[in-house]
Amino acid sequence: MTPAPDKKQDRRPPYQHAADELRRDIKQGRFKPGEQMPSVRELQERFGVANMTARSALNVLRDEGLIYTIHGRGSFVADVADRTGEFTIGYNPPAWYLAKKGKEEPDAEVEEGEPGNESAGSSLIELLAALRDEIRALSAEHQELRREVEALKKAQQPPPS
Repeated sequence: MTPAPDKKQDRRPPYQHAADELRRDIKQGRFKPGEQMPSVRELQERFGVANMTARSALNVLRDEGLIYTIHGRGSFVADVADRTGEFTIGYNPPAWYLAKKGKEEPDAEVEEGEPGNESAGSSLIELLAALRDEIRALSAEHQELRREVEALKKAQQPPPS
């Protein structure tokens, strides 16, 4: 059977289709920064794909910096967009996205004798990314400690008479 001639087939792997849809959902605000992403099982059902395919879609988004994962908790939307909806300095969208949007920025030229701002900017970005990751880890640890405190409080309560 041959496909209809007016339809152009997309030969990309299914995980890329899923990643594109999830990226679009994040960009359009359906998933807010800090909000938990659907589980792998939910993504399997939504896109009709296998477990590893759903995981691969999440890996693409993680590699792009759109989401982060906390082991044992799930994947969460990273805070990458400013109020205008444009991506912020710490996010590097894929090349195909930039080409499609026509937003490829030419490399800035540094005049002779001027210190390069890229190294200062990149070290600042690396520092901010490290701080962000540390805050996320501390936040997850804080939530775990709160649960432990609640469990201890319940254990210390006298049984009902």
